[in-house]
Amino acid sequence: MVLQIERLPHENSKSDEALYATFRPGVLDPCQTERQTAYMTDAQTLIPTWVEGALTPYDKLQAHLQGLRHKAVSVFVMQGDKTLIQQRALEKYHTPGLWANTCCTHPIWEESPQDCAVRRLEQELGIQGLHPEFRDQVEYRAPVGGEMIEHEVVDIFVAQAPFDLSVTPNPAEVMNYDWITLSDLAQRIEAQPEAFTPWLKIYLSEHASRIFT
Repeated sequence: MVLQIERLPHENSKSDEALYATFRPGVLDPCQTERQTAYMTDAQTLIPTWVEGALTPYDKLQAHLQGLRHKAVSVFVMQGDKTLIQQRALEKYHTPGLWANTCCTHPIWEESPQDCAVRRLEQELGIQGLHPEFRDQVEYRAPVGGEMIEHEVVDIFVAQAPFDLSVTPNPAEVMNYDWITLSDLAQRIEAQPEAFTPWLKIYLSEHASRIFT
């Protein structure tokens, strides 16, 4: 995680060392929200993570390398009896090339789950105009390769889509997508489980009745 130090007006008297000293590796003081938003090279690497029992803005990669419990958002877009699944881009930092539900992501610090769901549908798949509805909150822990662990407390949303929904994948996020019924998806996972992300398999095997009702 790289910090670009550019002074706010009230910080002109501070040295670079003093500014850097306000940050600790992985963790930012919640009171530094103004600076973290303006001057992080990628503010979205800071996700809500439980550190020593307190919810804290924490570096996303470090949260996964350390297996820390953190907040997440997952969305299933439905079109009749079919759901939209995506194949993760090969550039993704974990589980590249695997199939997942429509959108699975992390809210940035102080972002609501609903806003996160809407934002990432557009950023990942170019989907606009849907209204994701909260269905449930689940927690799981699973290895995702590269010595990383997903330990997520996930707010799950379902969004109903019209049959003329426009889907325009962002190639940095998504390499392919498909519309598939839940029964066919279950059969595909049974036939080739290694092609699917751990969280999608967990959602369908343990929480389907709570999500698709």
